[in-house]
Amino acid sequence: MKKWQFWLGIAISAFFLWLVLRDLDFSAFWTQVQTANYWWLLPGVGVYLLAVWARAWRWHYLLRPLKAVPTAAMFPIVAIGYMGNNIYPARAGEVLRAVVLKRREGVPVSASLATVIVERIFDGVVMLAFIFVNLGELARLGAAGSLLGGLNIQQIAFWGSLVFFGALLALLLAAMFPAASQRLLAWAAGLAPQRFRAQLLGVGERFLGGLASLRSPLEILMVFLTSVVIWLLETGKYWFVMHAFNFEVSFFALMLMNGVVNLATTIPSAPGYIGTFHAPGIAVLEAYGVPAAVASSYTFVLHIALWLPITALGAYYLAREGIRWGEVPAEEPA
Repeated sequence: MKKWQFWLGIAISAFFLWLVLRDLDFSAFWTQVQTANYWWLLPGVGVYLLAVWARAWRWHYLLRPLKAVPTAAMFPIVAIGYMGNNIYPARAGEVLRAVVLKRREGVPVSASLATVIVERIFDGVVMLAFIFVNLGELARLGAAGSLLGGLNIQQIAFWGSLVFFGALLALLLAAMFPAASQRLLAWAAGLAPQRFRAQLLGVGERFLGGLASLRSPLEILMVFLTSVVIWLLETGKYWFVMHAFNFEVSFFALMLMNGVVNLATTIPSAPGYIGTFHAPGIAVLEAYGVPAAVASSYTFVLHIALWLPITALGAYYLAREGIRWGEVPAEEPA
């Protein structure tokens, strides 16, 4: 609460919420919320849990060079990570699940965090693919240049590509040339004060070990295809929840919304991606001609449907682990 990053996230969320609420017809919004058919949320939650299971399988696959952990054992840990991301700032759930994995399976935190970074980079690449697939249609609608009063989708795609493809290239090179990576690591550690060098080398070597799954083109392809399946399943939830409301857009439009929203949530924000989820999602739907009140009610309900079930499930699994958040910093980051 005392860190400036926390308050920066609050300020950014407040700004995005202001963009959403400043011209919103609250009466029409509330009417849409009241008349929605919420039975459609049930299959939406079901397909979302399938996506979480696929994430657990992907993490199991990435961790195989370190330790073979069954997918069934990974699923509760992934749910805990989601819960942590949803209620703590700065995606702290990623660290939390690495800590829980170490407690349960003895996998070093630095090594498992390397696989988590790989996951996030592949997720970003798939999100960019979702955007690129739909840029032509957005241009036809006249909305590719400007959403949300100046949010340029083409610029997001360009800068996002530089970040994610650049990071992916760096990790692939580090994985495929381990000897050169070790030399670079030793050189970088040598720049640190003497008392920190051994620790930095140890953490760095374990991190490089976590990249071992990227040394095979077949395994890279497998991780990429699994990531595509994960995000198509998550888009499936967008599609099911859409049927609760009085509008219809194509599955491809929802893929675009999913891509834009999840890239936007990489911006620092309040816990749970408040504002950074809603503003770009509503803007994409409005670009497809969905009325503001309908787009807003759908996006807010969708966010709750994405947030609440997995947060509750993660909290349940965390309680079963017998670990409290205050204990996490005390874990040895080995």
